[in-house]
Amino acid sequence: MIDLSTLTARKIAEAVRRREVTAVAVTQAALERIERLNGTLHAFITVTREEAMAAAERVDRAVASGRGHALSMAGVPLAIKDSFWTKGVRTTGGTKVLANFVPDEDATAVARLKAAGCVLVGKSAMHEMAYGFTSRNPHYGDCRNPWALERIPGGSSGGNAAALATAMVLAAVGGDTGGSNRQPAALCGVVGVKVTYGRVSRYGGIPLSWSMDTVGPMARTVGDAAAMLQVMAGHDPKDPTTRRDRVPDYLGTLAAGLKGLRVGVPHDQFLALMEPDVGAAIQDALGVLKQAGATLVDVRFPPLDPVVGAHRAIIFSEAAAAHEELIRTRAGELSDEVRPLLQAGLFLTAAQYLAGQQARRKTIAAYRALWRSFDVLVTPTSPIAAPPIGATSARFGDKEVPLVRAFLDLTLPFNLTGQPAISVPCGFTRGGLPIGLQLVGRPFEEAALFRAAAAYESATNWHSRTPPIAARAP
Repeated sequence: MIDLSTLTARKIAEAVRRREVTAVAVTQAALERIERLNGTLHAFITVTREEAMAAAERVDRAVASGRGHALSMAGVPLAIKDSFWTKGVRTTGGTKVLANFVPDEDATAVARLKAAGCVLVGKSAMHEMAYGFTSRNPHYGDCRNPWALERIPGGSSGGNAAALATAMVLAAVGGDTGGSNRQPAALCGVVGVKVTYGRVSRYGGIPLSWSMDTVGPMARTVGDAAAMLQVMAGHDPKDPTTRRDRVPDYLGTLAAGLKGLRVGVPHDQFLALMEPDVGAAIQDALGVLKQAGATLVDVRFPPLDPVVGAHRAIIFSEAAAAHEELIRTRAGELSDEVRPLLQAGLFLTAAQYLAGQQARRKTIAAYRALWRSFDVLVTPTSPIAAPPIGATSARFGDKEVPLVRAFLDLTLPFNLTGQPAISVPCGFTRGGLPIGLQLVGRPFEEAALFRAAAAYESATNWHSRTPPIAARAP
């Protein structure tokens, strides 16, 4: 019996290439876990059982014929957020409007992972149209946090995080426009990557914000995320925003360690409001980074309110523009939460949108200047652990903050600037809920993030824990 909860994607791929285990057996194990757990967690909108078994058989045939060396992700069970096209498999975007949409090609990132040997086992649950942070969904069911079923998994890539935390899959592809990979990763105790804008092709993704959408890996370990990005990254003629230069060797940097790396610590802004357990975990993480050889540098950032305002002006306008026909003709089929968000963008003026873009340019320049004094920034991914389903605010002492601000203030600035960021597990609350550490780098320096995150991960064991519900699965 294969216990996926004790394995990594890279170990599985190596075992399949060496013919120590078959991709078919690995896929069967993943599907069995999905069958046992998905009814409770609602991590998948669509499970691709037949397609997965056929793909696994193709991987095994390739390995048997001597072509396994070309499959860096051979047999790895993969989930795809349901906002990315999958050939022959419906892509709903988490909305009833697209319930019957079946693409005739894969998104570029999906195609590349399949070509590397990944086996798609399902399309994961998400917030409708990726326009939210809870993964509550009135059309396909609310995704639940595997560590506490009455709590949210985060969003909008909540299904990916729930599936990874319970080892239903060992790799997942999500989109991040304001924190949608990183927040669920933090709340569910896995790894989520927001890549530099232009690092991975966005072709084949249902858009939310053209100028801030990114496609990135989610995984159970930093090394697995790096292995995925090694496959996903690179220029794509179908997406002219993708960078043309050679993709760095992400896996080669994992063992570089932290000696000589300068880590920025923004005490007055990003660390100003945190739940006590989150604050304690972040302080412990800073100690681990320093002990491992990093130099901690105090930094001060500009106020966050203008950054948040610029992000909202841009995302509201671009989301409305991307889906204007849908809004005007089928708005009644959208949920009561997402409909007004999309409609609101229709009432923003061109002047307001351009003002947001102007504020964005100023933010990029200010952040670029700050990064001269350090290499990697460290913050909590979220200042709170997973809240109960239905919560609308977070409390910090005597201060109450709207949940949307509590969740996104620490992540969305780096969608605005286009910088890469990664969330890794860094502890648990006294109530047993995961806490995430966010590392942010300079544009196109994902390698530095993987280096720092891998060093932290190797010095701790937070990433190795699994929620009790995972024991229900084989």
